[in-house]
Amino acid sequence: RVQVVESGGGSVQAGGSLTLSCVASGYIYDRPCMGWFRQAPRKEREVVASIDTYGRTYGLTSYADSVKGRFTISTTDSQNTLFLQMNNLKPEDTGMYYCAARGAYCSGYLMSDFAYWGQGTQVTVSS
Repeated sequence: RVQVVESGGGSVQAGGSLTLSCVASGYIYDRPCMGWFRQAPRKEREVVASIDTYGRTYGLTSYADSVKGRFTISTTDSQNTLFLQMNNLKPEDTGMYYCAARGAYCSGYLMSDFAYWGQGTQVTVSS
């Protein structure tokens, strides 16, 4: 059974950095695509970044336009830990960040395709 658990959130001033981690359990074949999502207060959940963690598209990443050049998604060689390195944070990056896994590769995904979700970790960026 796939489970994901996030950690690493916190409070930081604008321009600062944070690294989020997500430990995943279960067979890698059941979760080849993993991603980070976020939800700000009174806003809908949105994708931040995704990565293929297995197979011929291993390491293939995708980012929301709002975080390109500032955030980096990565995974360990053992493929059981997902990271989100966040640099040059802005107040609009504030929100609950969720790690999620999908039972297929990332190509063409919808948020609803992600079946496994963590509880979230809060990121707060002050100006």
